[in-house]
Amino acid sequence: MSNKKRAKYFLGLDSSTQSLKATIIDSHLKVVNECSVNFDSDLPKYKTTGGVHRGKDGLTVTAPAIMWVEALDLLFQKLRKQKVPLGKVAAIAGSGQQHGSVWLKKGTLKILKSLTPSRTLKEQLKNGFSVEDSPIWMDSSTTKQCAQREKAMGGPQAVADITGSRAYERFTGNQIAKIYQKNRIGYNLTERIALVSSFIPTLLIGDYAPIDVSDGSGMNLMDIRSRKWSKKALDCTAPGLSTKLGKPELSHKVAGKIHLYFVEKYGFNTDCLIIVFSGDNPNSLAGLHLQRPGDIAVSLGTSDTVFGFLSKPVPSASEGHIFVNPVDPKAYMALVCYKNGSLTREYVRNGSASGSWEKFNSYLRQGKAGNDGNIGFYVKEPEITPPILTTGISRYDSIGRRVKSFPPATEVRAVIEGQFLSMRLHGENIGLKARNILATGGASANKEILKIMANVFGVPVYIAKQTSSASLGAAYRALHGWICSRSGKFVPYARILSSAPPFKKAAVPDKKAFAVYTSMLKKYAVLENKMMVQSA
Repeated sequence: MSNKKRAKYFLGLDSSTQSLKATIIDSHLKVVNECSVNFDSDLPKYKTTGGVHRGKDGLTVTAPAIMWVEALDLLFQKLRKQKVPLGKVAAIAGSGQQHGSVWLKKGTLKILKSLTPSRTLKEQLKNGFSVEDSPIWMDSSTTKQCAQREKAMGGPQAVADITGSRAYERFTGNQIAKIYQKNRIGYNLTERIALVSSFIPTLLIGDYAPIDVSDGSGMNLMDIRSRKWSKKALDCTAPGLSTKLGKPELSHKVAGKIHLYFVEKYGFNTDCLIIVFSGDNPNSLAGLHLQRPGDIAVSLGTSDTVFGFLSKPVPSASEGHIFVNPVDPKAYMALVCYKNGSLTREYVRNGSASGSWEKFNSYLRQGKAGNDGNIGFYVKEPEITPPILTTGISRYDSIGRRVKSFPPATEVRAVIEGQFLSMRLHGENIGLKARNILATGGASANKEILKIMANVFGVPVYIAKQTSSASLGAAYRALHGWICSRSGKFVPYARILSSAPPFKKAAVPDKKAFAVYTSMLKKYAVLENKMMVQSA
């Protein structure tokens, strides 16, 4: 059978904080199957909450690496039970939660190369980790290491100029520095440090898969212009680090062919290509095919993000990130990230709307733009943007006085308005001025929330048929990487998107409401700065 006849399905995997998801498309970009494994409910023995373990210090957040291993077997078992013809999958690409690191022990490469279908992945890899609990993006325990590395590299702006971002607690370089300082034995036993995005393809090819340049630019270790590890960044982190990281690779490249383990156990074709995986935010950009200035995306998930296409990077030491673009090797993407996303919205829903989204939305409909001048800051997790480590809720009335509580309807509107005001403020500060917004993530299905988004930004809001843009973007990238491989050269990503489903307009702005939020933005910025000073 020719490669052309076999090239029917393309699989995107998304290893997010809470689940491992598969999205399968055909060569016309039509979604033909979706399946997922929820870490909390499908793998309860790991006792995670929201897919993670939280330390007693309130700052350390990890996930057991072996859980991700077991989840991959379980996901393919589910697909096989659904009678998905995995033998027709021509290529697999993927998405991983950004900044999570996986620490593989010396000797693990030998295990990977000799995987046997007679035993599960978990049985074979249970002793393969030098650090069993993987630091993830929610971890805020590396403030000391951030300060040390910024000082060694010449200050926050110098770090941003090289790596695209100032030193952030969750970024992998700072996590590596902490583990080197506090767990020297574990560091010395490590053969390879992977990102979550490079760990899953490592399992699929039975070899160490490379870190891609897009996810790699979220580590405070890579020079975003040369697309190589920065010697200056490596030298102030840990010794021998470049060997443990491997060489970064362009996002459309082939990592290898699928291992016989998956061929014999699940029926994949031996010619199935594994395209280099990337991070969840880069894959969302691919899934929403943002290709011109002014088209930005707002992802409403466990973490909220605002991101868009950039042709030239202008890194900032105070906010946001610049990453290498995952679908255009010469371009970049800008991103602003928030820890306090869906879980914080759910917290307010539970406390003010009796756990009911219907009641929550009713409160949003009853209120009016600007919330009568009331502004709230809901910091359930130490925040990234702006950097606020002190958790808690701060409420301010119409004249800026601190108050203890809001009525339920005011509380509900305050959390939503505050999140979008912050996104507009910080997005515009790094060049993301919206012409249109593509909304994605779980909360993008909430029409009342999208109305407020449209009014705060003053532009139309669109939604995709698929709310999971990361897994869909991974599937698109599988097809793109497969086409590039067959062509022997880079093929513009836009060429594969001609048959992609169109986006649906979900909300249009009200001019009067937009004017209210525009005038409100200055007050919001002043209060936000006050919060930052208090937290410092």
